[in-house]
Amino acid sequence: MNSDPRITCDPASSPPIALQEKASLRKALLATRRALPEATRAQWDAAIAQRLLDWCTTANIAALAVYWPLHGEPDLQAAYAELAARGVALSLPVVLEKNAPLAFASWTPGEPMVKDGMGVAVPARLRLIPAPPVLLVPCLGFNAGRYRLGYGGGYYDRTLEHLPRPRTLGIAYGCLQAQFASGPYDIALDHIVTEGAVY
Repeated sequence: MNSDPRITCDPASSPPIALQEKASLRKALLATRRALPEATRAQWDAAIAQRLLDWCTTANIAALAVYWPLHGEPDLQAAYAELAARGVALSLPVVLEKNAPLAFASWTPGEPMVKDGMGVAVPARLRLIPAPPVLLVPCLGFNAGRYRLGYGGGYYDRTLEHLPRPRTLGIAYGCLQAQFASGPYDIALDHIVTEGAVY
């Protein structure tokens, strides 16, 4: 599926990479994720969605920030609809300015959406709320220490710098576990949910 030795389902077989190599790793992870067959992606999305629903039930989650899928991220919108039907208050992240923490807008599945300046779908009528107690965090890649590799914008890192820190649930395909070093400003996620496990 991929030829990059840093991307493997057996992370013990790959050495850590240098920080300056993260840009190339991002490209490799994106290419790997985009190359997944649609049938595989649909099967894995359904498995991740079920693990998310089970986790939310066990943890008695009442409010949750979710994400709108981009660039081949796991599409969990069926789970979002189920959570909303259960009475879970959902919200979406919103970028109000660069180099700043994310804001959050209350969201109901099915309501009108528009694209913001970065091309991300947000509710057409923004109803900003304080950061929810639990965030779903899409991961381009992740390592054995539950550190996330994102797109490099730093929005989630800035959001998680502030206390009280929300509980975090990273979402990723298991085959995108990779070896990379964490930086001084990186924050490990509380959990990572893949199609095969909750770490």
